Amino acid sequence: MICGIQIRSARAALKLSAKQLAERAGIGIQTIMRFESVDGITPSRSSKLSDVQKALEEAGVEFIGSPESGPGVRLWKAK
Repeated sequence: MICGIQIRSARAALKLSAKQLAERAGIGIQTIMRFESVDGITPSRSSKLSDVQKALEEAGVEFIGSPESGPGVRLWKAK
């Protein structure tokens, strides 16, 4: 499971706006903003969080660590 700080970091690494990520994930921009407002595990329906994770991974991000221990991202493929 990913956390808010990883979503913010991944989006910054990919130079995506919140709107662009919302479109790629097929969810609302307010959902992205809510996820990003939390540093730890986001309160969400897991399917929406999975959609965000999948969209970011398809764009070239690898999530490393865990929300409890060293959460981070690695850019492995520039788009």
